[in-house]
Amino acid sequence: MRHSSIPSAQLVVQHCKAKRIKNIIISPGSRNAPLTIDFTEDPYFSCFSIVDERSAAFFALGIAQYLREPVAVVCTSGSALLNYYPAIAEAFYSGVPLVVISADRPVYKIDVGDGQTIRQDDVFHRHIGYSAPLKQDIVHATDRVEKYAPKWLEDDSEDALQKRIQQHNDSELNTALNVALKVKLPVHINVPFEEPLYDTALKPAAVPLVVPAETTEHPAITDIQIFVDVWDASERKMVLVGVNPPNAVEQRFLDQLAADPSVIVFTETTSNLHHPKFFASIDSILAPIEKRDNHEMLFEKLRPDILLTFGGLVVSKKIKAFLREYKPRHHWHIDALKAYDTFFALNHHFKMAANPFFQQFFPVVKSKSSDYFSYWNTVRNAYEEKRAAYFDSIPFSDMTAFKILLPGIPEGYQVQLANSSTVRYAQLFDLHPSLHVYCNRGTSGIDGCTSTAVGSSVYAENPTLLVTGDLSFFYDSNGLWNNYVRPDFRIILINNNGGGIFRILPGKEDTENFQRFFETVHQMDAEHLSKQFGFDYASASDEKSLKMELSEFYAASAHPKVLEVHTPRILNDKILLGYFDFISSDYH
Repeated sequence: MRHSSIPSAQLVVQHCKAKRIKNIIISPGSRNAPLTIDFTEDPYFSCFSIVDERSAAFFALGIAQYLREPVAVVCTSGSALLNYYPAIAEAFYSGVPLVVISADRPVYKIDVGDGQTIRQDDVFHRHIGYSAPLKQDIVHATDRVEKYAPKWLEDDSEDALQKRIQQHNDSELNTALNVALKVKLPVHINVPFEEPLYDTALKPAAVPLVVPAETTEHPAITDIQIFVDVWDASERKMVLVGVNPPNAVEQRFLDQLAADPSVIVFTETTSNLHHPKFFASIDSILAPIEKRDNHEMLFEKLRPDILLTFGGLVVSKKIKAFLREYKPRHHWHIDALKAYDTFFALNHHFKMAANPFFQQFFPVVKSKSSDYFSYWNTVRNAYEEKRAAYFDSIPFSDMTAFKILLPGIPEGYQVQLANSSTVRYAQLFDLHPSLHVYCNRGTSGIDGCTSTAVGSSVYAENPTLLVTGDLSFFYDSNGLWNNYVRPDFRIILINNNGGGIFRILPGKEDTENFQRFFETVHQMDAEHLSKQFGFDYASASDEKSLKMELSEFYAASAHPKVLEVHTPRILNDKILLGYFDFISSDYH
């Protein structure tokens, strides 16, 4: 097995191996050649080659999202590194441990007019868990060091200086990788290399000093009786769950929440929690209240005494607006690492995962007599009946497409939802409990939805379906430019010829400027692009053709598939807004 002749490159790879960071996504370049040599020569690592760094980082995020473990991305120097930033920001707010490893030019060649050089150190400082600036070896290319940075060699012997460099690099690597492992945040390791870059050795010269990440026990709830007393006395308790990995919470705890008449549980499609008594379409409860003359009374009736939250970020803007205006007396958040004060009412952060919290909390609390669940369940049952009637009355549109396609997803599929209108439409429908749903809700951007879906499919036991909109799909088309798309990968593309969500948001105008600069009206379709990347392609433009295409869409095939669903650009917003008008009559 060959190794790079550069000690710092060897050290980076050895630390990754020691910390069991196995998946490495490499974008081609010259300056990162020492890293590429060491990673690809070691059979321990699973290495992937993806040209577009922006896509590569989201691909890595998808793998990390699915496996729930750190994944590394490796790039050359210069602007290549900056293309990682969208995925790094997403990882930062979603708590996904990306390990960003960038090759750099020697420090003495920065800002002197050398090619492919930028100020790479600490470049992500506002959205990173830790930045590790490694030091350049002096036992490699010593003649160049003597020429360009002679002061580096003045204080001590070459061996002593190199020893201190390795001590620094060991320390930085241990800190960075342990942050990724423990704090679940992205980290950046910047490694300066002097030429020659391609020389190899049969044995590594560097022996790493590895400091393992500390393991922590689940803590006990401090002063638990105080919280028990508040819980037992409260007649209105709302549990709100944001983004949550599949199978993360034991069903027995969900059953206990559902059995308490003083508790209502609001979930989202991305919560991956299911129970017949849970409220899975938050906006179907809240949006009609806004239209009622007695909306203040209804909102007060919904206002919780206790808001208990866990999981990641929440999709529904309406629940955020409601809880910020009608604040709970107590907001408790459960998470081992962080608690966002999303509703400006946070009282306490239980620093533990949901299962150990419920395991300690539920044996000592009591069920409370209340009409909180029964009242809102009556409202829920009424809107569900009205919803069925509304669906039967509307023409083909985005909403019709989602009504047809979501129940038809085969059981056990992994479902990746693109952002913008796609994930919001999905909130209005019930998905089968066997589906595992993901969406990049950290920054809620459309920029890497396809790349993330492809990455997350690599190790998935079952096939993956990406449901996406047209702008998301075309924006991230490079997400299909790799050799890792499985034949069972499926894409359903809702093409309404523009950013349809902007027709729903406040500020909509039927003007040329609105259509051009907000809605981004276009006439593109995905047929040629799909075939370019080796996908089988089909399209539908009405209910009959959509059902016909779906009948064969999930069948086994030699190639991945795209099903493009064309919907009417002008009609979609009217149908969605009309839905909330239609079901609002059942509020009292």
